[in-house]
Amino acid sequence: MADGAARTPADRDAERTERRRRNARQRRAWRARQRSRRADRESRGPATTEPVATGGRGRPRVRQGVVVSDKAPKTLVVRIDTTRQHRIYKKTVRESTTLHAHDERDEARAGDTVRVVESRPLSATKRWRLIEILERAR
Repeated sequence: MADGAARTPADRDAERTERRRRNARQRRAWRARQRSRRADRESRGPATTEPVATGGRGRPRVRQGVVVSDKAPKTLVVRIDTTRQHRIYKKTVRESTTLHAHDERDEARAGDTVRVVESRPLSATKRWRLIEILERAR
């Protein structure tokens, strides 16, 4: 049956049914594996020690960036650099965004690499809190 014209509609229907059964079997097996992996992951407990949102929905976002300015009291301006591929031209495109973060002890300085976490609005522009200083500026 190498020739497509020689197959009857009944043959094509039987092949289609068999293909659907095979795909359904694979789908069921994949879903079972995913369920067991999820159960294993949940039984082990939380994997990270990141702060968990209190009273919100989901987990707060955590970002890493470089402190651009620390001139305002208890406030940092953090630049988050991201690289991504252009979806049509496939060229690597670099982007950066800045955000204001709350630094309660005023310990980070310009040039430091820091990790910040999303929080409730702390001022007109501050929506992030400093978690830790990863690397000090030289």
